[in-house]
Amino acid sequence: MNLSNLINTIAAQDGSFYDRTDSRRNAMRSIASVGGKLALTALPLALGSLFQKAYGQTNADITAVLNYALTLEYLEAEFYTKGDASGVVPVGTAAVKAIQTIRDHENAHVAFLTTVIKSMNATPVDKPSFDFTAGGAFADVFSNYDTFLAVAQTFEDTGVRAYKGRAGELISNNTVLTAALQIHSVEARHASHIRQMRWARGANAKPWITGNDTGGIGSAVQASYAGEENTDQASIKITDFVGTNAATEAFDEPLTADQVLAIVRPFIKS
Repeated sequence: MNLSNLINTIAAQDGSFYDRTDSRRNAMRSIASVGGKLALTALPLALGSLFQKAYGQTNADITAVLNYALTLEYLEAEFYTKGDASGVVPVGTAAVKAIQTIRDHENAHVAFLTTVIKSMNATPVDKPSFDFTAGGAFADVFSNYDTFLAVAQTFEDTGVRAYKGRAGELISNNTVLTAALQIHSVEARHASHIRQMRWARGANAKPWITGNDTGGIGSAVQASYAGEENTDQASIKITDFVGTNAATEAFDEPLTADQVLAIVRPFIKS
């Protein structure tokens, strides 16, 4: 293993990496300091120390992000579990299997995140009690199929943006980051499929988000779409190449933890 190449590769992806570690020389010295014969076995510790210095991340930071993700997965898993049990999905349609598949994915995410958190000697957050009517805003969520799909879309779209918003905080643990991004991609497929299901029923819901449009759900979920109207990426005006709608549709914008918690708070009783 060429550690110099490894450090250079990291720096190539993050132009400010050396600034956070003081210099390339100090970065290499941090690795070299673990000593000759112990270098290979101590490499994870050395790299962990280096990343903690560069990004300020510890296991506690990582498990905090994982518990945040776990709370969102609890929400979605219970929503689809209750939805399937309620009979709100039309019996005998392909939608039944689709919702059951999404339900199983979300429950698998819960089990996975719980296991990972425990493996890091941390305690998984308790599952909250949920109010899927959001205080009455969606009173018929488990009796009206269109309302059920509308809430499902909101959860999935929010989940995609939530994972994107905090993925960077997992950069010091490549294994966890990879798994989180795998979950993120599944949530994106869920969002697209739910939107297609709504589109098939006449709702104004493309398989992707256009601007900050809620897909006809309304102001109760507007916070889940705020910021998606952005047309600039990395200081590049995407509208120089395509129209405004396509510019907004081509990228999903991240949500901060505070934004996500504000969005889901109406659905959490305790």
